[in-house]
Amino acid sequence: MTENDKQTEEKIFDAATDVFIEKGMDGARMHDIANHAGINKALLHYYYRTKDHLFNAVFEKIAGNMFAKFAPVFDTNLSLEDKIRFFFREHIAFMQKNPRLPAFLLNEFHRNPERIRKLIQNIDINKLWTTLEGQHKEELKRYNITKENIPQFMTAVAGMSVFPFVAKPVISGIMGKMGYNFDQYIEERKEYAADFVINALKMQEVRSKDKKE
Repeated sequence: MTENDKQTEEKIFDAATDVFIEKGMDGARMHDIANHAGINKALLHYYYRTKDHLFNAVFEKIAGNMFAKFAPVFDTNLSLEDKIRFFFREHIAFMQKNPRLPAFLLNEFHRNPERIRKLIQNIDINKLWTTLEGQHKEELKRYNITKENIPQFMTAVAGMSVFPFVAKPVISGIMGKMGYNFDQYIEERKEYAADFVINALKMQEVRSKDKKE
């Protein structure tokens, strides 16, 4: 592949990402993508024969980039609390840069659940748990986080980060009437959400001690 081919392919890929995120798989048209990339439709089909092929490439790259960004969560030098703070800080910052992404992903989850199953089938949940347990055995025990309830914990944490972006029209409307700024709210949420989760875990620790006494 020549340098010119690479540049054209990247231009198409970037244009397709913008159009798919804005309009979704069903709403996007190859004509829209070609126009956004500044090329003719025939050239677009030369590089990507079908919309499905192009969408799959875009979706897999978006998901891959998102997962890769949070690899430090498994850094052995961070405590569990530090990892919680890292997740909220980095995940919310990622959403700030890609505010339409949560709605796009959620829509695709519902539209094509099989795609999600294929995406996560290579994720070894047991291995992830074993890694976390090896790094934070005492903390997990103290906070009563178990292999059985880790899905509850993970979805609760993710929901606190994603929901404000999915519900932005409602939240920003209500906040506007109260004199709050949505962008400031999101910036503050990086710390607030982390504090909320950590304090909840500490309360769980206290309740567990009370039951034993």
